[in-house]
Amino acid sequence: MENTHGARRTHLWAGGLIGLVGAAVALGVGQLVAGVINPKASPVVAVGDAAVDGSPAAVKDWAIRTFGANDKLVLIIGIVVVLALIAIGLGVLARRRPSWATAGVLGIGLVGAVAAMGRPDAGPLDVLPSVLGAAVGAWALRVLARRAWPYGPATAYEEDAGRSEGDHEETVTEYPQAHPVGELDRRGLFTGVVAGVVVAGVGELAGRGLAGRLNVDKARAGVALPKATRPLAPLPKGVDLRIKDLSPFSTPNKDFYRVDTALVIPQVDPRTWTLKIHGMVDHPVELTFADLLKRPLMESDVTLACVSNDVGGPYVGNARWLGARLADVLRDAGIRSGADMLLSTSSDGWTCGTPVDVVMDGRDALLAIAMNGETLPLSHGFPVRQVVPGLYGYVSATKWVTDIKVTRFDQDEAYWTPRGWSPQGPIKTQSRIDVPRGSSTITAGPTTIAGVAWAQHRGVDAVEVSIDKGPWRQARLAEAPSPDTWRQWVLDGWNATPGNHTIAVRATDATGYTQTDKYAPPAPDGATGWHSILIVVK
Repeated sequence: MENTHGARRTHLWAGGLIGLVGAAVALGVGQLVAGVINPKASPVVAVGDAAVDGSPAAVKDWAIRTFGANDKLVLIIGIVVVLALIAIGLGVLARRRPSWATAGVLGIGLVGAVAAMGRPDAGPLDVLPSVLGAAVGAWALRVLARRAWPYGPATAYEEDAGRSEGDHEETVTEYPQAHPVGELDRRGLFTGVVAGVVVAGVGELAGRGLAGRLNVDKARAGVALPKATRPLAPLPKGVDLRIKDLSPFSTPNKDFYRVDTALVIPQVDPRTWTLKIHGMVDHPVELTFADLLKRPLMESDVTLACVSNDVGGPYVGNARWLGARLADVLRDAGIRSGADMLLSTSSDGWTCGTPVDVVMDGRDALLAIAMNGETLPLSHGFPVRQVVPGLYGYVSATKWVTDIKVTRFDQDEAYWTPRGWSPQGPIKTQSRIDVPRGSSTITAGPTTIAGVAWAQHRGVDAVEVSIDKGPWRQARLAEAPSPDTWRQWVLDGWNATPGNHTIAVRATDATGYTQTDKYAPPAPDGATGWHSILIVVK
């Protein structure tokens, strides 16, 4: 019995191994075909995109809160792990029911193909990576199974293993081969696995290499940024208090938050980029990148915030943008009466709905081409993105923008609206404590408390700090060049005493509104509440 159990375990791990290798072959071939056709049609990416699109708002918020900027990496890892577990199961099944295992692999390929075709920007050939990958993977699984058990089906072996010694002699006379039926050929398994791993690796590397030909880093490096027709003066010294660990007034591009639905960063060549403005307009407009560079360009300091940013969260940042005024481009097109929405579309099919009146009210709404003095980074929308002060990014900040339809909110819906988010998202007045860090331990004595506050397009007029639910103390504010940026604040002179202390902050904007203490989660239109931290003083 012990030998029987040991043999079964051996066959189980062998089956799991060939299942993993077959799946790796399928993914490698899929990656290779996607590199030729469209990197976004890669099976894992296609399924990942479908998972992002199908996730409810609560799941999206949980993923961002839990994993932050690594949410996409975690999603891809999760998909690969699930595929690996399914592949192990199919490999084990291939010992006894190879046809069923083949059907399972092809079924997974069908899921990938459906996911690829469900993308808004899908082309007719985008099914091929999943279909061809699954077909080759299924073939590889059958070949590996035959190499592992070349002397007959595993079912016959299992029947032999369960018989008594006397019965076994009869079986041997029934099957007079040199090897027992169902015996594992370790050498055949090893050579087959090695070959499969080589095929999978070559496919993956070649696919990535082919996808790399679409990389627009060189084109981005070749963009010569024009000077602004309306340049801003250098930032006054008073905008940044230069306190250690306090968020700088201008967020470095490498540190600027990134929240979007793109698992693969779109590679948009500025030489072929166009922006179409159509819908409820008198004169549809189509701009090339060269056309945009010839327009009057302006600089503007604007703070952007993600609607998923929870109270005290990191998904807010400030930058100096360079671009053309979106309102001027829309005036060239001639917006018709009754239009109240701009449905902008990214190159990957993501959509966003922006109120027309906000863009046209005189604020610095831009078609931005540069960020903090350099060409837009790929992850932040190169070659062109929208920047609209005062609105959360999901209704304003379309990256890789290629299309703007002038329409109405009662006629069209943007990406996040049917998923439970508000169709219009003005940024709420918020404040955050950066120094000291929450849950940190500090030394007793004079302690600086500092942070940032924002109320885009209204401006921050006051920030107050409360310690241990005591009276509110007025914080000192840094300068702010415009109401569209955040504002640093600092409370000097707190003498921290040993023990646990709670620090809370609230801001008052230029309209006289003071933050509410009532907490509300990010969905459906932005979080509210006071940011409060607990620290330990020793």
